[in-house]
Amino acid sequence: MASAAALILSGAPCLAGPCTKAIDTAQAQVDARIEARAAAGPAGVESTGALLHHQPTPESLAAAEAKLGEGKKIDAALDALSHARKADQAGNSAACEKALTDVQHALGQ
Repeated sequence: MASAAALILSGAPCLAGPCTKAIDTAQAQVDARIEARAAAGPAGVESTGALLHHQPTPESLAAAEAKLGEGKKIDAALDALSHARKADQAGNSAACEKALTDVQHALGQ
């Protein structure tokens, strides 16, 4: 039984595409940028919901960031990363590389 499981697991296909490593590197750059912006970003006024100890929703966080003018470049980078992942899964290295270039442009690099 154990040998059957080992045989099945050893035959599992590798899911890495032509630019998976580059996507991982770009994701780390985006994550670092998000952390840096969160640490250094301007503070906003607490909402009534926050004062009543309600947990923020993704929509309320997005609205607060929009009021502060943050997030557009990060959103563009995350969108480009999504395109890169789709291209990578399809084995389209040219589209993946273009999407990764878009990530770098969104981050201002």
